[in-house]
Amino acid sequence: MKASMRFTPLAMLVMLSACTVGPDFQRPAESPSQHYDQAAEQHFAMGQRLNGDWWSAFRSPKLDQLVRRAIDGNLELAAADATLRQAAASVAAAEGVLYPQVDFGASAGRQRTHNGPEPVVSNFYGIGPRVAFDLDVFGGNKRAVEQQQALTDLQKHRYEAAWLTLTGDVASQALLLASANAQIQAVETLLANDAKNLDLVRRAQASGSTTQIDVSLAETRLAQDHTLLPPLAQQRDAARHALSILAGKGPADWIAPDFSLDEFALPSNIPVSLPSAMAHTRPDILQAESELHIASAAVGVATANLYPHVELSASLMQAASGNGGAALWGFAAGLTAPIFNGGTLKAEREGAVEGYNASLARYQQTVIQSFGQVADTLQALNHGAEQNLAQDDALRAADTSLRLNRQAYTQGETSLLQVLEAERAYQQALLGQIQVKTARYLDSVRLFVALGGNSVGVLDQKLAARKTSTLL
Repeated sequence: MKASMRFTPLAMLVMLSACTVGPDFQRPAESPSQHYDQAAEQHFAMGQRLNGDWWSAFRSPKLDQLVRRAIDGNLELAAADATLRQAAASVAAAEGVLYPQVDFGASAGRQRTHNGPEPVVSNFYGIGPRVAFDLDVFGGNKRAVEQQQALTDLQKHRYEAAWLTLTGDVASQALLLASANAQIQAVETLLANDAKNLDLVRRAQASGSTTQIDVSLAETRLAQDHTLLPPLAQQRDAARHALSILAGKGPADWIAPDFSLDEFALPSNIPVSLPSAMAHTRPDILQAESELHIASAAVGVATANLYPHVELSASLMQAASGNGGAALWGFAAGLTAPIFNGGTLKAEREGAVEGYNASLARYQQTVIQSFGQVADTLQALNHGAEQNLAQDDALRAADTSLRLNRQAYTQGETSLLQVLEAERAYQQALLGQIQVKTARYLDSVRLFVALGGNSVGVLDQKLAARKTSTLL
């Protein structure tokens, strides 16, 4: 009976070790929203998720190859991957405190004692293991491990966000490169027409049918149109350099392939997840959720610090001093409880609670912003379609006006100034059409990115592929 009474306190401590104080993290409730705003002209499959590589919707094999090369070589992704592995190692390190800690110690020395009439000098040594176990009665260690696991989830979603940003940037820069090439080609055609007009006017001036004024106007137009090329060449070169950097190469080490707008097709059927499901498809929302989880676990750690801390330890040592030796063993239970600390621990818990509230507000803001981004992009695609129709009409009208003015000029019915003005209108309409077409492609890229681009889970796929290749 006495033995059972003697072990009752220890049994109670073991039972208490199953207690974990602080809030258990739960994912925030999904948004009840079932729509964004007015949809665009392109067809959208509402309530469906993206599958596969989102950029394949543009039906450009060259773009597919470029994106894959960038994913394999991008240094930002490499850094994110290493950071994630670092976080996973931190989880393993944190989990170690949940198990008994076994250490081995040894000591040796020489000492002088004065226990008798003459001082005695002797050798001593001690060697043996020690075992310690933190009962974690109130779950502070478990919450710390939970915090590290949430940090690993955060790094995972940061990798997914970097992947999404990378793929979106590659597609955007490829389209900007194609747009620059198309505009350069259009300007070169205009310059060729300007040169023909100048030659025509010079011959007319030589025959006396026109004046030097018309020649000067034609020369001015040719010179003005030449100024359009350098900015477009800069846009082209900047896009090429950006693609090289995204692929993890210097601009002088690797040159991205050229693109033309004719190589792309405007996505006609885009799956659009509903707002209520957005939290599962965008890595930035999942990042905010992981940060909320970290804050929740921090509340648990701060709460556990308010309660006693209990540790069990045992040791077995072979020790000797002088000519005598013995085996020594010991078992101890230690308890540390906060009594007075100037309100530090209570203030730390209050700070952790407010940190959780701040993380919750940031999470909610991230969700709302994601809805706004999708709605804005849908509207941009809608207005882009309207602008495209208007630009087509403007180009047709400008083409007709230019053709009629040229005919009238050759028949002497109009002046060269009217022809040049018609050419200016045609030039603006042609370049405007290319720019509007580019904007529609870029808005489609932004929509895929705003929807998450099927990026959630790409790291798991990469790890599975890595594991498979290792086994092979």
